[in-house]
Amino acid sequence: MHVGRTVDTDNAACNAWPANPALTVAALPLPQKGNNGDSGTDDLEVLVADSATGAVVAHTYQPSAITYDAVGLSGLAVDTARYQLTPANRAFGMRINYSGSSRANPYEATSLSLYVTAGQTLHPVLDRRAVDSSNGDWDGNCSGTFDATSRSIEIGPAGKDGYAVLKVSETTTHSISTQTKSDCVSQNPPQVRANLGFRRKCNSRSKLACRASRVCSQP
Repeated sequence: MHVGRTVDTDNAACNAWPANPALTVAALPLPQKGNNGDSGTDDLEVLVADSATGAVVAHTYQPSAITYDAVGLSGLAVDTARYQLTPANRAFGMRINYSGSSRANPYEATSLSLYVTAGQTLHPVLDRRAVDSSNGDWDGNCSGTFDATSRSIEIGPAGKDGYAVLKVSETTTHSISTQTKSDCVSQNPPQVRANLGFRRKCNSRSKLACRASRVCSQP
């Protein structure tokens, strides 16, 4: 499909689609020239293929979809949860995972995109929104601080246009570790919880993606 390009097979993802086992979903990162272990940019090919023949049923190509600097790409994952946007239109997800290499300043993050099919094209209706992140600053032994945010998505009721609203629950945690004379003591204040909604402006050339995008937004 992309003659002369190399697929990063270590980070690519491929899974049968439980909603329709006759189809397989794949995400293929295509590194651009000049990438290294700590920084780079990848183009992304996302496709749905016939599980038996391998023939591509629908796809989308996203230039410069994955970028990283001072952290590394740690892998893509297909998310086949029940993202039923309408009775006849089910989306699938693609998660991009990042991780840092510093022991003293650990870092991990995950973004989520949702795609729907329209003929032979895949349209993103949620584009690389942060769903998980964690970071810390510690001495490598005990003393330090750690923060984490996690977002889970549920399908809400249909809106006026017939598409489901995406309901987002967010949980944020903060912890402090201190070294005493005899032990490492952790303090964990209460978690902070919030309910969000994903909505964004409709700016797609595709009428289907345009309508579907109204259920999504940037947090």
